[in-house]
Amino acid sequence: MTITADDSRTYGYEDLPRLMGLMTGDEKHGPAATSTLDVLWVLYDRVLRVTPQRGEDPTRDRFLLSKGHGPMAYYAVLAAKGFVPVEWLADFGAYDSPLGHHPDRVLVPGAEIGSGSLGHGLPIGVGTALGLRAQNLPEPAVWVLIGDAELDEGSNHEAIAFAGPAALDRLHAVVIDNSSASHARPGGIAARFEAAGWSAVTVDGRDHEALHTAFTAPHPGRPHVVVARVEPKNT
Repeated sequence: MTITADDSRTYGYEDLPRLMGLMTGDEKHGPAATSTLDVLWVLYDRVLRVTPQRGEDPTRDRFLLSKGHGPMAYYAVLAAKGFVPVEWLADFGAYDSPLGHHPDRVLVPGAEIGSGSLGHGLPIGVGTALGLRAQNLPEPAVWVLIGDAELDEGSNHEAIAFAGPAALDRLHAVVIDNSSASHARPGGIAARFEAAGWSAVTVDGRDHEALHTAFTAPHPGRPHVVVARVEPKNT
C-alpha cells in the first residue's frame, strides 16, 4: 500500500476499477488495459523496488511499459501508488493532459520510456540492463511488459536472441498472452525464450500468488520471462 500525495488516502487493488472508471473519452483500448491490470498491480505492490521518492535513484528497479496501448491500468496503478495525482485521471486523453493515449516519459512521473511503438520495449530493456552492468550497478532489476502480438515484431527476437547468451540476469520480461498474436509460436511463447537461453515460466495472469511466485523465481545467470495468460482479447 502507498499513501498518495493528493488526498492522503490508501489505495488497494480493489480500488483500481474505480480509478480506471475515472478515465473517459475515446480510444481507451479497454481490453488491452484490463489484460495487464493484475500483472501491473503485483509488480508495483510486491516486486518492484521503486517509489515516487526514488524516481531518480540510480539503484531503483526499472519498469518499461512496451505494451503501450490502453495505458488506463498503468495510470490507475501509478495513481494508486502515488506517482501521479488521482485528479489527473479524469482528464485522460485531453489535449492538455499529461496522460495521453500512449505514456510519455517526459510527462508521466514514474514512466521510464515513451510507449506505443510496438516492439521497441524489449530492445530498450536489453540496452538498459547492459548500461547498468557497465556502470557496475548490479542491484537494479529491469522489467519489460510486452504483449503477445508484439512478438510479431522482429526487433523483439533480436533482443531475445542477444539477452540469453549475454547472461543478462537482471533483465525480466512479462508477456501478456491474450491470444492476439497473428503468428503462432511453435511450442508456445515460453519455448521461444527458452531456446535462446532464458529462464521461462507460464502462469495464470489473474492469479496474484502465482504471478508473485513466478516474478520472484531464481534464475542465476539467465534473463527471465513470465508468460501471463489472460482471457482472449475477443471475449
